[in-house]
Amino acid sequence: MRIVPQTQPQHDAALDPSRWRRETLVQLSTFDTSGAERMGSPIEIHASVKAPGSGRNIDFDPLLENPRSALLLAAGNVYLTWGSSCDVGEYHGWVMVYDARSLEQKAAFNTSPNDKQSGIWASDTGPAADQSGNVFAATGNGKFDAPQGTDYGDTLLKLSLERGDLTVRDYFTPSDQAELNKADNDLGSGGPLLLPDQPGPHPHLVLIGGKGGTLFAIDGDHMGGLQQNSNSPVEAVRLGGSLLAAPAYWSQHVYVFANNDVLKQFTLHEGHLELAAKMSGGPFDPGATPTISANGDKDGIVWTVSGRNWQIIPEKIAILHAFNASDVATELYNSDEVPDRDRAGISVRFSIPTVAGGRVYVGTRGEVDVYGLLSSTQQR
Repeated sequence: MRIVPQTQPQHDAALDPSRWRRETLVQLSTFDTSGAERMGSPIEIHASVKAPGSGRNIDFDPLLENPRSALLLAAGNVYLTWGSSCDVGEYHGWVMVYDARSLEQKAAFNTSPNDKQSGIWASDTGPAADQSGNVFAATGNGKFDAPQGTDYGDTLLKLSLERGDLTVRDYFTPSDQAELNKADNDLGSGGPLLLPDQPGPHPHLVLIGGKGGTLFAIDGDHMGGLQQNSNSPVEAVRLGGSLLAAPAYWSQHVYVFANNDVLKQFTLHEGHLELAAKMSGGPFDPGATPTISANGDKDGIVWTVSGRNWQIIPEKIAILHAFNASDVATELYNSDEVPDRDRAGISVRFSIPTVAGGRVYVGTRGEVDVYGLLSSTQQR
């Protein structure tokens, strides 16, 4: 996907939607292995839905909508989700589905058709899909009035593509949603993690956490809607701070790194989370989304990137960390140990390391830093 602004607004105008002109073009593109655009690409992204009750059209506004979450490829379809940039303007949360080959739009869903907000941003992680094709995505601050209404603030949605429509099959909303919304404590500041099938009465668990500082384990088959005292999630684990990240999984362990906290390792037992180890020192701000590399169920490594939080100044260098996935109290490496050789660039928020082909890739401001094993001669 690419976003092509036709004009660049000045900094002061960027925060005032009334001063913008409708000159932003948002396109979806596909490329071949040479980097050239494929035939039939790009296409302009647009969508429109009717608000239930009033029947008025809600049109996708590319000036207000920000595609912060990762794309999802599932069952031959590409899912795009949209939120805002720091609650500017009367934006909505959107989920759009496109055919991965033809780029034909298959469906569009609005999370707040009778109100506003409820964006999907997930701290630059993304939605997740299960084996049945259901897609899970969490929203941020906004009005909640389901099941009587159709606005889904601070809610984990389970969506299904059925006959050209995205349908809400189920959802989970914390019991304190009104307080979360008032305090801007988005549930959707974190991304969902679908766990492998678990033993016991809840085989299909979904993990989600947000700014409220609680990690929820939810039964993906019976999510429970708006939570009441008699209808609680499978488990709720308090974290040291807000979770602006997604958890990670490897070999019956879950790894979570919240803000003002430390990287924590939980063991899954009968579908429940038990703290097994935690990173030394701390607490640290910000947290991070971990990435796992391993040889099957052996040699697991947890990779994280530390960098900037909400403050832009002073600038901070991104630091790549590697921890023993069997005991995250043991740090194996960090890129500032030998700074002349390994130091990365200036950090950006929500950076997630990518592991591929025996290398680790870290996105920083203006560059991508690539890490790999030293040769025998380099180690001398």
